[in-house]
Parts: sequence; structure tokens; C-alpha cells
Amino acid sequence: MIQKRVLVPSRLRRPPATGWSWVDRRFLREYAERLSREAVLLYFFLTAVADQNGLSFYGDGTLAALLRMSLPELVQARDELLAYDLIAHETRLIQVLSLPPPGQRRRSEPGQGLLQLGEILRQVIAQPHSSEERGGA
Repeated sequence: MIQKRVLVPSRLRRPPATGWSWVDRRFLREYAERLSREAVLLYFFLTAVADQNGLSFYGDGTLAALLRMSLPELVQARDELLAYDLIAHETRLIQVLSLPPPGQRRRSEPGQGLLQLGEILRQVIAQPHSSEERGGA
């Protein structure tokens, strides 16, 4: 095991006197590998600028310029974060969400909350197969 030691004691990180910023380590372990570089960069930026409720209000043009992305790249990165239920978005307002508990995902219909994995499987099992509905294989 590596022995840790502080390399520059006079430069220890401290929480800022103003502002609010942190990244849950689970993001790195469970999500970063699946996301594009642009989506990871956007997530880190949003966590850095968010208030204590996870909210920030940068417009797309400003975000794209600050992150040196094209608008289509920004939209794709945001769509990835939305698909993994890491952020919520309305025009000019983004909320970084708490990470979903393992085994949960957002329902596909907007505003319907979280869906347990067991509930998803029960719904799949309960659905009749299309060939059975037509009376044949």
C-alpha cells in the first residue's frame, strides 16, 4: 500500500469561505467511464459553479465558450448527463442532482420520478409478447 504524505503542507486545500463545490466520488467510479470527455467536463464545471442546491444558470452560449465546445457538442454532453439522471435542465437553469442509488433510473416520461429495477423487470414480465397477442409464433 502506498504511504501517503502531504507534499506541500503550506498549500493544503480548504473549503472556500464563499461558494459551494464538491464531486461525489461515486461519479468517477460509476459514471465517468461511460460518458464522453465533453460530458465529464460539463459535469465537473457544473459541480464547480453550482450553489448548495446544485443550481447554476449559465446559458448555452456562455457554457460552450467557457468549455471551448461547439453548441452541438454542449447539447450532446448535456443530453448524456440527462440520460444518466445526473442533472435536470430547463432553459438557463441546470441542477446537478444527487447520484441515483444503484439499481434505480428515472422513468422515461418526464417528471415521473425514479423507477426501481425490480419494478422495471415486473413490467417487462407482465407485458404479453407481441406474437402471443396475435395468436401465433
